[in-house]
Amino acid sequence: MLEAVLKPGGDAATALYIVAFSLFIIGIKQGTHPTTAKRGNMIAAGGMAIAVVTTLLLDGIGNWGLIAIGLGIGATIGVVASIRVQMTEMPQMVALYNGVGGGAVALIAWSEIRHDISELGSGSIGSIPLEVLIPVLFAGVVGSISFWGSNVAFAKLQDLIPTRPLAVPGQQVINAVLLIGVVAACVDIAINNGDPSQGLFIAILIAAAILGNLVVLPIGGADMPVVISLLNAFTGLSAAAAGFALHNVALIVAGTLVGSSGTILTMEMATAMNRSVANVLFAGFGGAPAGGGAGGDGEERPHTAIGAQDAAIKLAYADSVVIVPGYGLAVAQAQHAIKEVADELEKRGVTVNYAIHPVAGRMPGHMNVLLAEADVPYEQLREMEEINPEMPRTDVAVVVGANDVTNPAAKNDPDSPIAGMPIIEVSEAHEVIVIKRSLSPGFAGIDNDLFYEPNTSMLFDDAKKAASDIAAEIEEL
Repeated sequence: MLEAVLKPGGDAATALYIVAFSLFIIGIKQGTHPTTAKRGNMIAAGGMAIAVVTTLLLDGIGNWGLIAIGLGIGATIGVVASIRVQMTEMPQMVALYNGVGGGAVALIAWSEIRHDISELGSGSIGSIPLEVLIPVLFAGVVGSISFWGSNVAFAKLQDLIPTRPLAVPGQQVINAVLLIGVVAACVDIAINNGDPSQGLFIAILIAAAILGNLVVLPIGGADMPVVISLLNAFTGLSAAAAGFALHNVALIVAGTLVGSSGTILTMEMATAMNRSVANVLFAGFGGAPAGGGAGGDGEERPHTAIGAQDAAIKLAYADSVVIVPGYGLAVAQAQHAIKEVADELEKRGVTVNYAIHPVAGRMPGHMNVLLAEADVPYEQLREMEEINPEMPRTDVAVVVGANDVTNPAAKNDPDSPIAGMPIIEVSEAHEVIVIKRSLSPGFAGIDNDLFYEPNTSMLFDDAKKAASDIAAEIEEL
């Protein structure tokens, strides 16, 4: 049996925690570039291993059998799930792991309440010091919201429940009442001299759980990147609060890093979708009605369809090509085939770049990860603000599975649900080739006007097959 050798708050434990969170910071820094991201992940994982072992060595830690069982079950599930997960399922995996973190924090908060009650011997929580009680309440509420909200996000992304917005009558009023009730109950616990029981704290956790569900259910797939980053921030903030309650330096720093980075990312995602953070938090968004590849009267709009050979000729004789990936590329696992097309074009002296929209795919950075997997040079990945000014000088823009992020209606139609959303302005290129299975709408549920532009050609096929066929045709030219 492992014997506890460190004192909580002692110099040795603090020093090891400092080493741990220093590795967290180095890992995050390494993760900012694809060539070092894998190494950064391993460094951060090493820091977490140090933090976990240090915590287990603290004086007072017991129940080694339960701890061993928990570690074994968690490690087994994590390893198996991570090995089996497909790249297209990575967003829901991130949502699930994020939710597990929030749920763990909520359980820690409840455990801390029960532990302090047991030590005080009063059977109530009114006598717990405020410096412990306030962080515990915050951690419990935010962790519960994050857990249940992330579960809903996972269920939507995994198609376990409809991906369309699901709202109940009076949605915003119910959310407001729940939020006010949770805050009021927390304040009552903090200032109540009558020593309230655990029942009120459990009621707070339940109300927060309902709020977490109701906040995410009305969100459509188009806004899922914002939701994932927002819930990630919530989990980090709740973990930091739990760290204050437990006097755990590593947990405080790790939670703060996750919370701050998630908050920054949420703000960037909201800006990329032309939404304020307040709108993300309190509005029922992503609620555009489903549409099809037709006009409002149900008639199909005129468009130009081409084959792989025609697309190959357009690309082979261009000077500059910009490829715009979207979720359809991820679904078809077409990143390697698209890289083959780029390689063939570069052999002919064509300049190839990739335009990356901040919310393309179903999670932040989704396209970057897919293209890095295909060994696309990082220098060819161009952000939206950087590539848009070059679009009028681009010979051919190739849209692979992207939809809402290229829709000119965002600029041209003030009544569109995505009006004002920054887009990759592919319609400004001399020619546009859209590789897509059909004229179906994207996550926002609206028709894409790009499909019917006079300079747009539609290649209806699976993205992987289409890209492979185009690469073969270019090679033969």
